[in-house]
Amino acid sequence: MRTHPPCPRLGQHHRATERRDLCSRRSLQALTQAASKLWVPNTDFDVAANWSQNRTPCAGGAVEFPADKMVSVLVREGHAVSDMLLPLDGELVLASGAGFGVSDVGSHLDCGRGEPAVFRDSDRFSWHDPHLWRSGDEAPGLFFVDAERVPCRHDDVFFPPSASFRVGLGPGASPVRVRSISALGRTFTRDEDLAAFLASRAGRLRFHGPGALSVGPEDCADPSGCVCGNAEAQPWICAALLQPLGGRCPQAACHSALRPQGQCCDLCGAVVLLTHGPAFDLERYRARILDTFLGLPQYQGLQVAVSKVPRSSRLREADTEIQVVLVETGPETGGAGRLARALLADVAENGEALGVLEATMRESGAHVWGSSAAGLAGGVAAALLLALLVLLVAPPLLRRAGRLRWRRHEEAAPAGAPLGFHNPVFDVKASEELPLPRPLSLVPKAAVDSTSHSYFVNPLFAGAEAEA
Repeated sequence: MRTHPPCPRLGQHHRATERRDLCSRRSLQALTQAASKLWVPNTDFDVAANWSQNRTPCAGGAVEFPADKMVSVLVREGHAVSDMLLPLDGELVLASGAGFGVSDVGSHLDCGRGEPAVFRDSDRFSWHDPHLWRSGDEAPGLFFVDAERVPCRHDDVFFPPSASFRVGLGPGASPVRVRSISALGRTFTRDEDLAAFLASRAGRLRFHGPGALSVGPEDCADPSGCVCGNAEAQPWICAALLQPLGGRCPQAACHSALRPQGQCCDLCGAVVLLTHGPAFDLERYRARILDTFLGLPQYQGLQVAVSKVPRSSRLREADTEIQVVLVETGPETGGAGRLARALLADVAENGEALGVLEATMRESGAHVWGSSAAGLAGGVAAALLLALLVLLVAPPLLRRAGRLRWRRHEEAAPAGAPLGFHNPVFDVKASEELPLPRPLSLVPKAAVDSTSHSYFVNPLFAGAEAEA
């Protein structure tokens, strides 16, 4: 079974505090299968990414906070500044040993320009942005579809107590609901307590926007897992995820790309869908894939996401199914399809013991080795093949047509005929020796056939299907 990283000892780097936050609730999560999501960004004074020049204010420099932005800023160190413009509503939280002193303008070489260091907009961090969360269940080879990178309704959410932060709750179209929230040393499991905190000054400095945030003790007690519950919020999740890309998905590097449930953009790989019975255990099956399959050399470079999702087709009794997404991250291709077929074979052999009733798979098509250089090289190669084809086919066609005639270069041209030039390609003797061109196929059969496949395995009839 996959195990969590050990809890850190006291005195380690502040990231160890994040791990302790996750460790503190691990025993409870083991009983309820709740996952942990940790908020990553902060509004600390001493973090270079929080400043307009991507560096903390230098000694003797001017500091400016946007006047109309509420913000709570944690200061860990001492700083000497020449001038500081504070916001109309905010707070500076001084850690032990931190403080501010006055220094002459330009006492540091980097401050010679006199441009103030401006604190970046603290409202830029959105709850729905998958980039801003880290899962407590991270493991090599494991990833989560985009909608599940944001806290799900059964998740425990942690905001690091050792850092300041500010979170935008979105437009309010889809209320945010999770199992619990830990912030500022408190854990909120009741809506009444959380609402009182959000209405306080400390809460308003850290959470903003029209979106609603609530908690509820909705434990996921089903061993087969629970649906994330972020389907309604997925448009906002995808908008936040793709905002740095101009709102558009990058082109998938394969034909017939797949888009699993919960994913914002197409991807290359394979998707296996499992119909499960009451004996199915999601965590055990995820660990089986990670430990039994992904450790094999032929599956290096693959990543897997395993979760319960609503069944896309309502033609069958079950309203949920298990989605296994396999993605290729390395230069090798075809590994996702091979692993998907291996999982189907595993279901055919061990489906009853795993609690899997049936399995199907979909696989993306051949990879597209596309780039400007590759496209140019492909175009040149195609042009050369076309030219070669013309040179091979044209002489016999011209010879058969009988409408055009050429002479050997030693024959005399009729009087008054224009003189031409010698082209060895159209030499009569050479042309007569050339065999008739055979039909050429420039596209391999595998490339023209469909490369998106679907398979079905029912363990009740596994023997017959395996023989087939």
